[in-house]
Amino acid sequence: MSFIDEINPVNTLIVGANQGIGLGFVKKLIPDEKIAKVYATYRQKNAAEELLSLVDKHSDKLICLEIDITDELEIVEAVKTIRTQVDKLHLVVNCVGLLHEDTLQPEKSLREINSENLLRYFQINSIGAVLLAKHLLPLLRHGERSVFASISAKLGSIGDNKLGGWYGYRASKAALNMLMRTAAIEYKRSCPKALIVTLHPGTTDTRLSRPFQKNVPAEKLFSVERTVTQLLAVIEQLQEGDSGQFFSWDGSRLPW
Repeated sequence: MSFIDEINPVNTLIVGANQGIGLGFVKKLIPDEKIAKVYATYRQKNAAEELLSLVDKHSDKLICLEIDITDELEIVEAVKTIRTQVDKLHLVVNCVGLLHEDTLQPEKSLREINSENLLRYFQINSIGAVLLAKHLLPLLRHGERSVFASISAKLGSIGDNKLGGWYGYRASKAALNMLMRTAAIEYKRSCPKALIVTLHPGTTDTRLSRPFQKNVPAEKLFSVERTVTQLLAVIEQLQEGDSGQFFSWDGSRLPW
């Protein structure tokens, strides 16, 4: 039995829900009768049309919040809003991630290293997640099982790095893994029912991966729907000792 089956009602928060895997989670959770609330965040209204259109049909369940997770004050305000409506969350999935935007592209060599780009990677892929862990703690400190999962990447595994390149993305995801493992240790003391994990979704057919799909075999390129189903299966099978671990989409543990 999954922890979601043990709890009624279940309150969820999907961070970075305007596209890709985040939007996929929202679409998967809304029809589930066990889910009472789906809080969903987006950064810019003009890039969240599909998400916001779902509110019209599901206004009793879906609540959308505008957050830039690089701005701690916006996180604080969003958490305040959630706490006026519910006193606990059971599932938080942080789907915010940056691989490329405008002139920022993964570095192929040291010649392409740029300190501003590195800072941007860390702001979005690492720091935002630990700020969420900081401010969501009161909503996860309760007597029922809860999970805070962040979407990481196998490329953030130091032990698995055989090809090099992509310095900023790799390093920021490795930092995410360390920050979440460290937060998991603190959470175990302050809210022992909460599990914190990082998840590798596999290569998913989203805007993030699209420029880099050319050499991906068809069977290893997952649809958003498949990725969300697989990740939810991993989340639902988590056990008490799994907090602070790094899991692949198939449930196997990845090396740090």
